[in-house]
Amino acid sequence: SEALQAMDLSWVSGEVPHTHWVYCAKTRYRQPDAPCEVESVDAEQCTVKFAEPQWAVTPGQSVVLYESKVCLGGGIIV
Repeated sequence: SEALQAMDLSWVSGEVPHTHWVYCAKTRYRQPDAPCEVESVDAEQCTVKFAEPQWAVTPGQSVVLYESKVCLGGGIIV
């Protein structure tokens, strides 16, 4: 998948991340960090676009966003 949408968001700092900023994301626990950007985000959902297509992006699984080694939070893939 080149992009995903997530709901049930939870942000560690309590603030949503900036859009169009380079982050990394994981959609699987042992998956390497995948460069991405947050295309859009609000209180209900966010859209994450990956630099390269990702394998096995599955609804019901979690997506977790990182800025460097700092966990920003994430949500459930829809």
